[in-house]
Amino acid sequence: SAIMLVIGACFMFSFLDASGKYLVMHGMSAPFVAWARYAVHLVLALILFRAWSNRMIFKTHNLSAQIVRSMLLFGSTVFNFLALQTLQLAETVSIAFFAPMLTVALAGPLLGEHAGWRRWAAIFVGFIGVLIVTRPGIGSFGLGHLYALGFVVCQTLYVIMTRHMGARESAESLIFYSALIPTLLMLPTVPLYGSMPQGPLQWGVLAMTGISGGLGHWLLIKAYQRASTSALAPYPYTQIVWMVGLGWFAFGDLPDKWTL
Repeated sequence: SAIMLVIGACFMFSFLDASGKYLVMHGMSAPFVAWARYAVHLVLALILFRAWSNRMIFKTHNLSAQIVRSMLLFGSTVFNFLALQTLQLAETVSIAFFAPMLTVALAGPLLGEHAGWRRWAAIFVGFIGVLIVTRPGIGSFGLGHLYALGFVVCQTLYVIMTRHMGARESAESLIFYSALIPTLLMLPTVPLYGSMPQGPLQWGVLAMTGISGGLGHWLLIKAYQRASTSALAPYPYTQIVWMVGLGWFAFGDLPDKWTL
């Protein structure tokens, strides 16, 4: 079902975040890790969708929309990796949870998928939660929180466009162009930000960013082709379970009492 697809996507995104945090904490630049994530994603899409015989992967009804959507996805990845340099996994995902709330709010005017009073109440409660985690105005709001909010904006608009385009565009083309466009546009910056992984472990983790990211977004696209944006908005909250567990296992991070 669409719900299980979203939960599976969130599981994959947790590994993407953990992998990105590990790499940037070990000296690799966030822009290069983001580019490599999409380069691996691109190669994986070409192989799995058999690009040499499956022309649906290249066919699109609106190339300009594919470009805008791809850049929003890329922006969300860069902002997320930058935020993970200074924030814990659980803290980052807690702020990122404002994205589904904002998506529900915008789904009405942009997609005609209006939310009832119960979902609006959830949006308000969620916003209070974001304020508790970030605690602006009392000296704890830093650059990492600003990057996380940048992720929220990009992710929200990306989800809205994915739902809007899913009716006409194939899942193969949405996955392919979301990897191709960031890979090509960021290629000239690789010599500036490039930092090669040190050892087999980092190479494996770098590959995992592309595999988990690509698979996660494929699951997300299939979910939004089957159900409305508002109906699926609550289920990304399951990601907090995976993020807290990975944060503790990989980095020894435990959320503070306010985040909990």
